[in-house]
Amino acid sequence: MSILATLHARGRVLFPGVLVSILVALSAQFVAEHYGAPAMLMALLFGIALNFLSTEGPCGAGIQWGAKTVLRFGVALLGLRISVSMISDLGIGLVSLVILGVVATIGFGLLMGPRLGHGPRFSFLTAGSVAICGASAAMAIAAILPKDDRSEQRLVFTVVGVTLLSTIAMVLYPIMATAMGLDEQSIGVFLGATIHDVAQVVGAGFSVSEQTGETATLIKLFRVAMLAPVVVVASMVVRAYVPASDDGGSRPPILPVFVVGFIVLAALNSFVSLPVAVTDWAGAISRWALLTSIAAVGMKTSLRDVAQVGGAAIALIVAETIFLALFVTAGLAFLPT
Repeated sequence: MSILATLHARGRVLFPGVLVSILVALSAQFVAEHYGAPAMLMALLFGIALNFLSTEGPCGAGIQWGAKTVLRFGVALLGLRISVSMISDLGIGLVSLVILGVVATIGFGLLMGPRLGHGPRFSFLTAGSVAICGASAAMAIAAILPKDDRSEQRLVFTVVGVTLLSTIAMVLYPIMATAMGLDEQSIGVFLGATIHDVAQVVGAGFSVSEQTGETATLIKLFRVAMLAPVVVVASMVVRAYVPASDDGGSRPPILPVFVVGFIVLAALNSFVSLPVAVTDWAGAISRWALLTSIAAVGMKTSLRDVAQVGGAAIALIVAETIFLALFVTAGLAFLPT
């Protein structure tokens, strides 16, 4: 069989599941644009409502492919939003604050998780998503963790949790930061360093002022840049300490391909003057890829399984969110911007 014939056959198998994932993503975006709901959360909930499609009929293979391959493609494209000049513009003080905030929050989650009855996988998944970039980080981290029978429900719970908390923070954090007497730039730093998802950071920042919005977005994009080193380090730790047979999972490569893509594209954006249209298109494609993949993840997940995660999981992700906000607030007191 020729390569073209093989690709055609594979495409026919994947097409129904991929198509329904795209339709769910389009529906979620429509609701987001017209009613102000978070698109990621809507895609996930709509997907869960269509869970039966992944267990029977012709859609299963395409849904599985969308939840894995499309996700990694979308994460890799995020690299075109990052550049060395963007990071250098922040200054050593803010760069240090953001890095320390990410590391401290992940450390806090790994320490707090066992006290609430959770293992290192779930603790790292929630802490990494809170510390870095919400749902996108959750999906990227889940992609490199060894799989077991609870992997999907952990991921779905984390995406729902960080998205809801991010939406609440989008409303409350600007009010809190203003009440603390911070100036517009400091408010932007606080919002960008604490709110989980990019869209909510933008919404919160520009609701205060244009300067606050621009600062918040810049800080947030630097947090997104932390995704690559965190995933690389996590992959190395998993390979070193988790046996290949653990819970039926396999060890990830030292440097996952999608992380290589992220790094290469970030380097390209740093050292080559790319047209704005190219980076804008890449950002849009990345967002749609992530939206489609989270719809596929939702369709693979039973709401009953997610409900079994329990109150301790809610307590963990809320505690991580509060810790990050307190850490950044303390950091701003020592590193005025």
